[in-house]
Amino acid sequence: MKFVLFDIDGTLIDSGGAGTKSLGLAFEELFCVKDAFKAINMAGKTDIQIIREGLELHCIQYSNGIIPEFLTVYVKHLKNNIKKSNGHVKKGIREALNSLSSDKGFILGILTGNTEAGARIKLESFDLDSYFDVGAFGDDNEDRNNLLQIAIDKLHKQSSLKVSPGECVVIGDTPRDINCSKPYGAFSIAVATGPYSLKELEDAGADIVFEDLSDTSRLMSVLKRM
Repeated sequence: MKFVLFDIDGTLIDSGGAGTKSLGLAFEELFCVKDAFKAINMAGKTDIQIIREGLELHCIQYSNGIIPEFLTVYVKHLKNNIKKSNGHVKKGIREALNSLSSDKGFILGILTGNTEAGARIKLESFDLDSYFDVGAFGDDNEDRNNLLQIAIDKLHKQSSLKVSPGECVVIGDTPRDINCSKPYGAFSIAVATGPYSLKELEDAGADIVFEDLSDTSRLMSVLKRM
């Protein structure tokens, strides 16, 4: 049994900038600061980490419960913006998910920096939510490197299935997706469908790198050989 965990933004979908825009609007609504995250590289980070970095950049204290309030405002904007975005599902994703979900040798999961509320909004908007009953999210732990074990623990609690880290596969589009698999010995598949090139992902240490996931047969072959 292999536990295959997908990142969301840049891997499963392109949200058309809805997430980034919604974070910015939440900051503007709460603190009257426009383009608050302009200087922050968000790729692969958890939402909580991004928010903290934004607050620190603008010298705003975050020890007074402001982050939960921020997330509430963010979700409000995300629900609105995702409907108006020009987002899309990445090439080959639906075919890959259909193949994996129909094979009893695999369990699908999510491993993402998005909070669970934000992740579900994005997945539901592109009709992908039904593929994923379990996952680890940015509000489970601010440090993305802790999310794999959290996902494993959730799977066991939810379905009594036990998998080891070595039976896990993390599929993502950033070096942070690769890094969160390495401490545990999980298999890392990187896809160059986000902001990083094939070479950058190879240099980051992915076990294998795909241009995209349009070749379902190749993906399944790699997963069954590992």
